[in-house]
Amino acid sequence: MSNVERDRLAGADSTVGDLVSMGIIGVAVLTFLASWILLLQWADETATVAGLGVLKLLGVGLVVVGVGLAVLGVGSRFDYVDTAPSSTAGVTVGVVFGLLWAIVGGLAGTLVLGNDAALWLPVAAVAGLGGFLASVLPSEDVGSTLPVAGILILLGGFVAVGGINAGWTWSPAWSSAEFPGSELVPILVVFGTLLGAWSAGKAKAGFGAEGRQTGAYYLIGSVVFGMLGVLALLVAFIVTNGLATMLTGASLAGGRLTLPVVGARLPWPEFPFLLNQTGGLFVEIPGVLPALIGTLWLVFGAITFAVPLGIGAAVFLTEYAERGRFTQVVEIATNGLWSTPSIVFGLFGLAFLVPRISGGNSILVGQLVLGFMLLPLVLITSREAILAVPDAHRDASAALGVTKWQTIRSVVLPAAMPGTITGVILGVGRIAGETAPLLLVFGGAPYPSSFPNVLGSFRLSTQPPFVTNEALLSPASALPYQLYSTITAGVFPKEIFTNTEFGWGTALVLLLVVVGLYAVGVGSRLYFRRKLHE
Repeated sequence: MSNVERDRLAGADSTVGDLVSMGIIGVAVLTFLASWILLLQWADETATVAGLGVLKLLGVGLVVVGVGLAVLGVGSRFDYVDTAPSSTAGVTVGVVFGLLWAIVGGLAGTLVLGNDAALWLPVAAVAGLGGFLASVLPSEDVGSTLPVAGILILLGGFVAVGGINAGWTWSPAWSSAEFPGSELVPILVVFGTLLGAWSAGKAKAGFGAEGRQTGAYYLIGSVVFGMLGVLALLVAFIVTNGLATMLTGASLAGGRLTLPVVGARLPWPEFPFLLNQTGGLFVEIPGVLPALIGTLWLVFGAITFAVPLGIGAAVFLTEYAERGRFTQVVEIATNGLWSTPSIVFGLFGLAFLVPRISGGNSILVGQLVLGFMLLPLVLITSREAILAVPDAHRDASAALGVTKWQTIRSVVLPAAMPGTITGVILGVGRIAGETAPLLLVFGGAPYPSSFPNVLGSFRLSTQPPFVTNEALLSPASALPYQLYSTITAGVFPKEIFTNTEFGWGTALVLLLVVVGLYAVGVGSRLYFRRKLHE
């Protein structure tokens, strides 16, 4: 055979292998998405498509992926597909596949022989040993495809023939819980499609080192895509359940805006759920305005307290303090504080801050507690951002004869600001949704009829501290606290909403507030980054 003919046949084999691999990956991705849709109850598990149940379709998808992998493995072994496999798939792959086959064997043993460990355990051991040997002894193309194909074909075939359906339940002896088939099948299919995508990715790149890298890329990409898909579905779930409540009585031109000087009334958007009080005799459509304003005051106070202290501490530890035992202790302490459960901060506020500041639940104590929670993250991220500033910037500033503080203020901090703002964004996203500490130090009436007028409550005094604010020393409501109160109250005081409907609306508003705070933070980071580049 001439070299031209050999190259033509090899190219054709490679094209066929790529097409089969991409087809397998495509089927795996579709099956993966369908499984998540069922898990999040966006589709009825008893629905049918073309006369076939959706759970059976998931099983068919696994069978198709498994058959495709078997075709790739056999085709590569007999040189029908152009690949360059290693001599073995590796011990790590063998151990993983051995465990998977042991699980399959154990499940099959329990279904056939019963739950007696003396009966199904030997079956699991033999199946696991067989899966390990089938992965390690042959070449990589066979060891990476056929064991996976066997698992997917067995599992998918069992589901496709109705062995596990929506009405099937699994009641293990080690737990009192019951696992319905409508949840087990999608979970198993998710893991099966990830395995299929990994194996098909290796085959697409021809196995070997490049194949292992490509397989890992497809596996990690599938996991990341699944996480983003879950996030999108969760957001869509909250929006779907809460949008109708949030838009109750809303109108783009139903409200009226009175101009302060001329007294004219102009059409104005009206959103009762956002702008009305929660309680009160004359409130027809209860809203979340008190909780919304309370949340914004909490976040504002926490940022005002934590950000200057965190950045100042980071500057001291990075630019002034010598690297030694003291800085190591501070690092350990800040990392420990950031990982401390929020309820511990709430207990600290209840035991230490409440008796000394307000004598009861108050906005100020809530701000301080959330500020203490935010402080470690601001310190950690600010310090890392300052350390990332090149020393050449400091040296160039010092060469101009400026002082160290001028260098920090004009050179180091502007360069570190994008990283610092990133830490603040992450921290704000956490504290804005905290509920546990607010239950102990902040919350007031579950359905407030007024919002905290903090700006209008400042009073001058002739005694220390010379400025008082009754609103800051009084309890209030916040969106996470309002959501908790609504769900646990059982009965909503207004007939227009049930407690569940009002809870979903509150959850949607809380989500929008957090996203809005993220948007402000991201915009600030982009602004400082652009100024830095200029």
